[in-house]
Amino acid sequence: MRRAKSFAKRSGKSVSRLVAEYFTVLERPSRREKNLALSPLVRSLKGTLRKAQGDEKDYRRYLEEKYRSM
Repeated sequence: MRRAKSFAKRSGKSVSRLVAEYFTVLERPSRREKNLALSPLVRSLKGTLRKAQGDEKDYRRYLEEKYRSM
């Protein structure tokens, strides 16, 4: 208890709050569980845009060009 109170004081939270946050973390699905919920197609595409170049301006320009010809 002494260590828990000391940690709580350093983090600016109550022991009750720390325990509640701990159980919230325990209840979250693991990364593996999340991946199991994805379809094989989605799993294969996951992360493909992580290294993509471009920003919102580029995307907006692309959409303007795309719909200008319609």
